[in-house]
Amino acid sequence: MTRTRTTRLRRPLLAGTTALAVTAVTAGVVAAAPEAAKAPTGPKLSLIAATNAVTLTSWKEEPGVWLDLGTYLTAEGTPLELKVTRKSYKDPVTITQTVYEGGKAKAKTLPKGTVKDFSGLPGFVEITLTDKAGKKVLSRSEAFCPNNASGRVRPDAPSTSKYPESCPTNAFTLGSVWGVEKGWAANTYAGAYSDAPVKLKAGAYTAKVGVAKKYRDLFGIANKPATVKVTVVEKSYEEEAQGAAARSAKTGGHAGHGAGHQAATGHEGHRMPGHEPTPAQAGAPETSGAGPSYNVGHGPLKAAPPALPWAAKKQAAGRSLRVGDTGGRTDGSRQAPALKPLAKRPTGRAAVPNVPKPDLRSLPAYGITISDGGKDVPNKDYLAFSANVWNAGPAQLVVDGFRTPGKAKMDAFQYFYDAKGKQVGYTPTGTMEWDPRPGHVHWHFTDFASYRLLKADQKEAVRSGKEAFCLANTDAVDYTVKGANWHPYNTDLSTACGQENSISVREVLDVGSGDTYTQDLPGQSFDITTLPNGTYYIQVLANPEKRLKETNLNNNSALRKVVLGGKPGKRTVTVPAHDLVNAN
Repeated sequence: MTRTRTTRLRRPLLAGTTALAVTAVTAGVVAAAPEAAKAPTGPKLSLIAATNAVTLTSWKEEPGVWLDLGTYLTAEGTPLELKVTRKSYKDPVTITQTVYEGGKAKAKTLPKGTVKDFSGLPGFVEITLTDKAGKKVLSRSEAFCPNNASGRVRPDAPSTSKYPESCPTNAFTLGSVWGVEKGWAANTYAGAYSDAPVKLKAGAYTAKVGVAKKYRDLFGIANKPATVKVTVVEKSYEEEAQGAAARSAKTGGHAGHGAGHQAATGHEGHRMPGHEPTPAQAGAPETSGAGPSYNVGHGPLKAAPPALPWAAKKQAAGRSLRVGDTGGRTDGSRQAPALKPLAKRPTGRAAVPNVPKPDLRSLPAYGITISDGGKDVPNKDYLAFSANVWNAGPAQLVVDGFRTPGKAKMDAFQYFYDAKGKQVGYTPTGTMEWDPRPGHVHWHFTDFASYRLLKADQKEAVRSGKEAFCLANTDAVDYTVKGANWHPYNTDLSTACGQENSISVREVLDVGSGDTYTQDLPGQSFDITTLPNGTYYIQVLANPEKRLKETNLNNNSALRKVVLGGKPGKRTVTVPAHDLVNAN
């Protein structure tokens, strides 16, 4: 049970994109005896270091050093593939490994307790640090997400990895797939999954990195720890800003590679290791009552900073930074090529064919906290929360909006596809409306979901004003369902939702993914100012008007119990565990 006034709303973080520069040494492979050929086989896994020396920065304004040591787990022979699931929130998380017998895939159940959640293999990596005198200054273990930043270790490896690009951290995840592709390597750095930088003074250290014995035994990994020389340097944002300004003046305006060479905004979830958002970078608006959030889809977080800290970059560049759809920031104006709507609205008779359709389901509310209206709406108490509606498939939800010249709203249509991906039908499904408010500035599909606060008898007490949405695949809810897309295009608002002068917009919710909205603004949360203390239920309801065509309309509602307390201006909320999930 959790009692809170404020909470840190979390969004799944994608691992950093540290460059992988590894010279792979191919070991000789001894041919198996014929009688052993059909024995179940897994991948050959090895721990390697991309470099024998790294330099880490200790920022004076941050809590410590992020210990990205450049160590990787490689897979040869076959991929490392793990499926992590739970039948319901009443059941523990279980894990199976895909092994091969006679060339055919087979599921091997791993021991109970191997995993506790969906964020990775706990205690996989063991790290010790010694100083110049050989004195041990650090000993810690870290979880390992096999979907971490990865790269090929040999030229004949598959050109792309089929596995997802992160491990989900949403407390209500139902299924995940983890993997290291054959001939690839995944960074063992826990990064944001550990959320625990370490205190290290400037100086020289030696790091020893190894795999814990239980995992060596489980996966047949050799006991060969990697050794990395570590140099820690201390800097401040102000010093770096001054250096960046000097470099900019010397090079004619190119303020360092951190400012000029950023990842495309479609991938701002790939944070540079060691540069996770600080509270100043990730903080919610003053009126929200919410703590820092990592939801880059529909929450208060500004997208991840580039390598150069945002505070330093801002000081160095002054007002020259372009507000809009750039690296480190997104305003929702850019579209991924695969998400372009049709050029014209559909013609002919509308029809709903007998083909696979989406299945919208709601997750229980989470990230629940008390907010106030601040200066804008004084003397108000709000109940804020995060909500997610996801698609269990087996088909995508595809909705196009088309504008009639002179009208404020677009007409929306849902499309249907056959097994070969050919469009075979469509049906009108409501409207889309332009939302000009800061934090939105895009087209919303109306009536996608509804949020209601129910009394103890489950009769409606308050309804949230938020009922229109820009769809984005912000969370991997269950990648083990049939038809799940492990690489969705629109994972944030930079890849969909259009701009004010758009003539048409396409919004897609992929199979296996969900769309999280944080209720961080007054008016989008529940006004509880006059509600008496007691037990309530937050209802997240998908497709409330049943305008969207689904495979099942009976699983669209999810309830989360909350208990309100306190006094006006100092309200509290207690959030009981939801079955085995004890997260608010």
